[in-house]
Amino acid sequence: MTEQSPVKYKRVLLKLSGESLMGPDAFGINRETIQSTVEDIKEAYDMGVQIGIVVGGGNIFRGVALGSTGMERTQGDHMGMLATLMNALALQDALRKNGVEARVQSALNIERIAESYIRGKALRHLEKGRIVIFAAGTGNPYFTTDTTAALRGAEIGADIVLKATMVDGIYSADPKKVPDATFYKTITFDEVIKRDLKVMDATAFALCREQNLPIKVFNIRKKGSIARVCRGEDEGTLVYNP
Repeated sequence: MTEQSPVKYKRVLLKLSGESLMGPDAFGINRETIQSTVEDIKEAYDMGVQIGIVVGGGNIFRGVALGSTGMERTQGDHMGMLATLMNALALQDALRKNGVEARVQSALNIERIAESYIRGKALRHLEKGRIVIFAAGTGNPYFTTDTTAALRGAEIGADIVLKATMVDGIYSADPKKVPDATFYKTITFDEVIKRDLKVMDATAFALCREQNLPIKVFNIRKKGSIARVCRGEDEGTLVYNP
């Protein structure tokens, strides 16, 4: 890992959705898409940024959806946690094949597959130049991976949470459904919560607000966007405490 250009954020928590790994496929992991994502992560890594990652599992399993079709919610959420572990292992493999050492830490105890989440150990990995991928959510049902990202970001002392989406940032409404929706370059946590803008869940926003941990919402499909955010360039929407 070499520092090639100045960065604004030296330690970040990147939140990836499971869907962002699907690419054009209906489900699962698209190899070209995960390779492109890893290349973008490596670009930021090569600048000297310490990176923690939380990945969702919606491309494999979504417990909330099953809860509405008869499966008990806790059981469904536990299955969703295992889906995030599968995505984490796929990311780890892709990162290693691109020359980046990565560790998976799981909130569920699965020692033969991944390390158990230990904050001190995660910090040491980051300081030694390893990417840490946090899997299995918080280890508890009813908490989303967005909330996990806020929690892990606070725990590792991240400078910012990077929320990767499929749009350019936060809008007043879904820009795919409302073409003239207002785009926000900056917005406060209070405004996001008050307007019920659902780019992340309210618990995640509230936790980041309490910890004074800003969030940058950006488009993961734009090549090089992770590195641009880490350099502090004009990319996406910044959610902050005024």
